Amino acid sequence: MSGLRFEAEITPGMAPAEVAALATQVERAGFDRLGISDVVLWHDCWVLMTLCAAATERLEIGPLVTNPYSRHPVVLAGAVATLGEASGGRAFLGLGVGAGLEQFGMDYPRPVRTLREAVRICRGLWAGEEVTFSGEVFSADRARLKSPPAASPALVLGSRSPGVMRLAGELSDRVLIGARYWSVAQADEYRGWLAEGAARVDRPLESLEISPRLTVCISADGDLARRSVKRYVAHYLSILRPPDLDLRPGLLEAVDAALAEARGWYFDHGRHDPPALFDLIDDDLVERFAVAGTPAECVEQMRRISELGFDSFSLNLAAVARQTMYGGLAETIDGAARVLATLRAA
Repeated sequence: MSGLRFEAEITPGMAPAEVAALATQVERAGFDRLGISDVVLWHDCWVLMTLCAAATERLEIGPLVTNPYSRHPVVLAGAVATLGEASGGRAFLGLGVGAGLEQFGMDYPRPVRTLREAVRICRGLWAGEEVTFSGEVFSADRARLKSPPAASPALVLGSRSPGVMRLAGELSDRVLIGARYWSVAQADEYRGWLAEGAARVDRPLESLEISPRLTVCISADGDLARRSVKRYVAHYLSILRPPDLDLRPGLLEAVDAALAEARGWYFDHGRHDPPALFDLIDDDLVERFAVAGTPAECVEQMRRISELGFDSFSLNLAAVARQTMYGGLAETIDGAARVLATLRAA
């Protein structure tokens, strides 16, 4: 399994210097890429990515994911070009529809059209072109980057929706599948959507790097790692409601009721998790929606997911429930180093 590729995602719920220190640890752990979550009202991901670029030497770095609703594609193209110059060409653009913008009265209309136009504008600007564009969503009049990148940064589309998956199959360099629940049926369904998009441009699906997004929490205390992600699992169980998952009657309704009492983002270190969630979400559900436990346990879980046909993985790092988010994430990254080394040595 030496050809496996791994991406780490850090959510910026801590001081900028701590994020940069974690980036250094991620690089030492053997990851290939680092993504920083774009979360409104938290530390700005673009500033953090620049700090991470200065603290590392080989990691590819980009947002996972940013969106073209809160930042116009012309602005995004310039930001990625600047990050690429600052990092020596290691920048990529992770793009999706975003989340949390409702708080500011923003909606997510026409996501496929919006992303398609955003990609067209970004790639034109990265190619050094003067871009004049009048689309259904965006426009640009004789726009040209003052310092375009030497090579076009990788474009990564991330989503769970069929429409965006088809778009990714058509024009993305890499694709990030946002689902946390994985089964043979789930993997086949996503590949089917991607294949439909790839067929539009006579593109072989094998040319597209496909990464499942996985919530990962690793500790020598496996029970603590599993407990640390129960709010994550409840969140995605409530959103995805997989039809092939056999649940006891009333469980989904009980989880929804508990989540209604929760406070804060599911990844926020200072969140409030209703005690009922810890009884509702058992270890079997944790294993279905997350990779969590000791390093040895996580190796086996990752192997089962790789058997679904994946050789690239995007790991959304979850903090072990320690006193600080930084300490909890450092513990997960330390465990991930052992997991990656074991998988690649197989």
